[in-house]
Amino acid sequence: MNLNNLIISIPAILYALTIHEYFHGWTANKFGDPTARLQGRLTLNPLAHIDIMGALCFVFAHFGWGKPVPVNPYNFRNPRRDNVIVSFAGPASNFVSAFLFGVIFQILRSTSFIPINISAFLFNLLLTGVMMNLSLAFFNMIPLFPLDGSHILEGLLPYRMAVKYKEIERYGPFILLGLIILGSYAGIPILSMVLGPPIHYFLKLFTGLRL
Repeated sequence: MNLNNLIISIPAILYALTIHEYFHGWTANKFGDPTARLQGRLTLNPLAHIDIMGALCFVFAHFGWGKPVPVNPYNFRNPRRDNVIVSFAGPASNFVSAFLFGVIFQILRSTSFIPINISAFLFNLLLTGVMMNLSLAFFNMIPLFPLDGSHILEGLLPYRMAVKYKEIERYGPFILLGLIILGSYAGIPILSMVLGPPIHYFLKLFTGLRL
């Protein structure tokens, strides 16, 4: 990644991680769990949500994570259902953000009053914003702990299956790290092969580009 791409990627990554974690906390608070709010995580300040390792993985592997927002499901009226909704709120916020950035991208492409040097920067920034938000949304839907997909799947499974699934969730971080290492250093991009097609599809759909 060259310096220009790195400069453009940083604000896109900070936004994607911040909005993702913020909406976890915001949704949990709406459903009756004030834990994130009481711990100062119900904020749009990126410093409250950035996990250094997750951000670095985002920069170099294009898949990463933020600092998990604390959630206490026992504060919910319906813990299993509400925890699924709270878990889904993060990826959903990224997906909606990607759509909105794509709309702005297409509007700016259809105008001619923006100076070329400024428009090139804005186009790259918006395009990177779409890509980073889609990447974070789909990456977090993987059903491996501690990603959101694992909490969503656990809440949707029948109770007995959910208990068994929870027993093996401790292996999730190791599997996830292994997949990232395989893609980044061993030339076996399993994550990219699985997540690449939907990310590419929605990137084209939202931006109108023929990639």
